Amino acid sequence: MRFLAPVVLCAVVLASCGGGSSENKTEKKEEAASETPADNSMVSPGAAEAAASKGAALIEQKDCKTCHKVDVKLVGPAYKDVAQKYEATDANIEMLADKVISGGSGHWGEVAMTPHPDVSKEDAKEMVKYVLSLK
Repeated sequence: MRFLAPVVLCAVVLASCGGGSSENKTEKKEEAASETPADNSMVSPGAAEAAASKGAALIEQKDCKTCHKVDVKLVGPAYKDVAQKYEATDANIEMLADKVISGGSGHWGEVAMTPHPDVSKEDAKEMVKYVLSLK
């Protein structure tokens, strides 16, 4: 449980980050993201679990648990709420990873997610994949 809390927190933070510049761009990105499911056909179940485990470990190392939990909304949404809102498509993973890195508000209310510029794009994607696996 302690392991999942940071992961959920990070996912919530990712999901709560929304750029306030243009809602049309965000809506178009979300529509496009939901059209192309991530291709997991070549991924073995063990590899998928390893990726989720890596993402959970990364979330545990960061400050995600300050605002997020797996099942409970804190400052940001619960990770499971994020997983329910977004399909695990390549476009959604990319968009949410960008939110983890750049922060912002708009998707989950006006409370802004703290930016995490020190997180690499690949690490952010692993964190997002873990959160989206919590359906």
